[in-house]
Amino acid sequence: MSMLVKDVMTTDVYTVGQDATFEAIAAELRQRRISAVPVLDQAGAVIGVVSESDLLAKLALDMGRGQGATEITGILPWHQLQKARAVTAEHLMSSPPCVAGPEDTVEHAAKIMYRRKVKRLPVVNADGRLIGIVSRTDLLAVYGRSDVDIAEEIETTIFPLQEHVPHGPFHVSVQAGVVTVTGAPLTARQRWDLIEQVRHVPGVVSVRDRLTHPVASLGTFDLLAHSTVD
Repeated sequence: MSMLVKDVMTTDVYTVGQDATFEAIAAELRQRRISAVPVLDQAGAVIGVVSESDLLAKLALDMGRGQGATEITGILPWHQLQKARAVTAEHLMSSPPCVAGPEDTVEHAAKIMYRRKVKRLPVVNADGRLIGIVSRTDLLAVYGRSDVDIAEEIETTIFPLQEHVPHGPFHVSVQAGVVTVTGAPLTARQRWDLIEQVRHVPGVVSVRDRLTHPVASLGTFDLLAHSTVD
């Protein structure tokens, strides 16, 4: 069974309103050692996120005053120049925010983070209200499962649903999250499906397919009965 965002998210989340100041946000990020903060409207819905990168444009401009200022400001995109001039969360934040739902799988959340290049995702309910936050480190917690737990899940939830060639039962061994599967599936398709199911068990780092290759199907055919002719 896939691990869900609600299983790894943090529910104690620091948030700010739209009128939070640049100085206050920067101080809190530094003090709390976090990389981003969700911005909420008056109804408690997530409307944006202020991250370290949203604050860096102002730092770049400030450092560019005097010698080289034109060169530094000239390489910043327009939206970053706007952020550099911003003084409140409303204008600093990236919006709309990338978010996750509590029932999303950790794999889905990881794909969002990877593709959008973000370090944290606010977790919202169906009404868009904040209920938690999940970080890259939280998602990596899935790899903290013991080898024994991984093997037990495979043996109790996957193998019992699989038929196999007589005298070819499935076996699994796990070492440091690397799973080795042996046995004799009935078809090539079953073999593929079995490995895919094992690969998606939480905590699995890699799968070594040591299954016996099934005989390729010859298709369907009719066998004519042979009868002797008097």
